[in-house]
Amino acid sequence: MDAVPAEERQGGPSRLLGLWAGTNTTVFTVVYGALVVSFGLSFWYAVALIVAGNVLGFAVTGLTSLQGPRTGTSTHSISRAAFGPRGGRIPALLSWVMLVGFEAGGMVLIVLAGLALVDQAGITTGTPVKLLVIAVAAGLQMLLPLAGYHLIMKVQKYFAWIFAAMFAVMAVLVAPKADFGTHGQAPSLVTVSLVLAMVTASGGLSWADMGSDYSRYLPAESAPRKVFACAALGGMVPNILLQILGAAVATATTNAADPISGLPEILPGWFSTPYLLLAIVSLLAVNTTDMYSSGLNLLAVGLPIKRWMVVFIDLSLCTGITLWAVFSADFYTLLSNFLSLIVLWLGPWAAVYLTDWALRRGRYDVPSLFPAETGRRGIYWHKGGVRPAGLVAVLLGLAAAVLWVDSAVFVGPLSRAAGGLDLSVFAGSLVAGVSYWLLARRTVRAEAELTPGA
Repeated sequence: MDAVPAEERQGGPSRLLGLWAGTNTTVFTVVYGALVVSFGLSFWYAVALIVAGNVLGFAVTGLTSLQGPRTGTSTHSISRAAFGPRGGRIPALLSWVMLVGFEAGGMVLIVLAGLALVDQAGITTGTPVKLLVIAVAAGLQMLLPLAGYHLIMKVQKYFAWIFAAMFAVMAVLVAPKADFGTHGQAPSLVTVSLVLAMVTASGGLSWADMGSDYSRYLPAESAPRKVFACAALGGMVPNILLQILGAAVATATTNAADPISGLPEILPGWFSTPYLLLAIVSLLAVNTTDMYSSGLNLLAVGLPIKRWMVVFIDLSLCTGITLWAVFSADFYTLLSNFLSLIVLWLGPWAAVYLTDWALRRGRYDVPSLFPAETGRRGIYWHKGGVRPAGLVAVLLGLAAAVLWVDSAVFVGPLSRAAGGLDLSVFAGSLVAGVSYWLLARRTVRAEAELTPGA
């Protein structure tokens, strides 16, 4: 996570288009679109909310990509400016936990798709076969994350075109069976809030804490508008298109939310094998992106760990969780509930991170982000390496999010009083951002003035 030297920076912002397009062109994205329709929405109302939620979410991803070229380091290293070098370990750890959860969910689907392929081949999927498929999936998942940034960027660019072609074929096959004509009644405010929260959190917001992990390799003089546009559009466009495809599928079958045994029901038999192969490869690509950032996050936590060790740790956890999932019918529900709660911190964290960036007008003293490496505490040290204002603001935002959340695990008191209205993502972000501005605006602006080259 060290700052990338200027001589090693290369390429233009357009590189981010291929990365985020390849990462977001997956069956997961199609499933989220199907889930939107499961709220009782007609196709066209679903489309409107899908577009709105993705514009909101990926605008945040675009904004959290702007700091990378200026600093040359990863998102949670930059986050130390808002929380302190030691205080920043907390959001970095939470991010790592969240990424492992996403990786585990992806690996479970990879294994289930592999087992479906084995079943199509007429092989009985007993315990030995299941264990073999899990071992093969773990072996495949190990390859790309070990290769590092440059190969990931190249592979994701080509994957984006392959995935797009396959999903285009899928759209042609689904279109004649979908119900595009029924408009239905306008959704209630409660339904709108639930759908927007899900689309925003599952899309762009879930990638926000990885934005600068990849943009940091761009030259420092990269145009901010182009960096923002490429990062935001690279994820936004495929998310919107594939979620609309998922919504179309959901108008034709009630099992669209199950990507392995449900969604393929609407596809012709000859396409089921290519679809399952597409599911496996696309999910491997997503997990590769997650694992790369997972390693950076563990470094930001303060663990002096090598890339192969991160891959080993994450894969060991994911393999153990996958073993549980394959032999336990309740696992995927538990994982979904876990992820629905862990993302509650993301909105407040992103609000504090971006408010801090705006207050200091994008100017950072990079050596102060790495006190252990430079041997000096720097201007972000504050109280024992912690900026209380950042942590307090996130806690206040998290409290606001919990008050307004409506999930299968927990319903906040304000959400319950409002009949199920879910404002968790938006209330948490607003409270955290405003709180940080009130608590830290003077000290952050003073730091900006002390920043070399300001």
